[in-house]
Amino acid sequence: MTITLRPWRTDDLPALLAAHRDPAMRRWLSTSLTDEAEARQWLDVQAAGWASRTRFSFAVLTQHVPVGHVVVKATAEVAEVGYWTAPQARGQGIAARAVETVTGWAFYTLNLTRLSLVHAEDNQASCRVAEKCGYVLDERIPPAPPAYAASAHRHVRKR
Repeated sequence: MTITLRPWRTDDLPALLAAHRDPAMRRWLSTSLTDEAEARQWLDVQAAGWASRTRFSFAVLTQHVPVGHVVVKATAEVAEVGYWTAPQARGQGIAARAVETVTGWAFYTLNLTRLSLVHAEDNQASCRVAEKCGYVLDERIPPAPPAYAASAHRHVRKR
């Protein structure tokens, strides 16, 4: 299945809200969008990130429909990849292809030399995506409530 990455758009609101209704997504994400106003605000944050060159957020599409999200959050010191996939996109390699694509884009377009990918320690699917994309387990991160209630893994990939 072919994927396409592009910046999020306002007409993606229905797919964005549908994805955020998924209990598994709510379990792993720190942000859960419950209504159109929250989704519009989230889209505004993504657009502002592009404008400030600190958050490069892509909708992941199959057959012209958003089924996931992949982002590079970059500061002067750190760059991190994050992602999620909607239920209908899981188990098809879509997350790994999106992460691999944005990793190459970030290394060459943003001239980065190191990217990290952080996920909850018990999120085995995200661990497999990180490993499949060449991100090596670098450290285990202890919980830091209230923002991060569970332990996490930090995977790193170097250019």
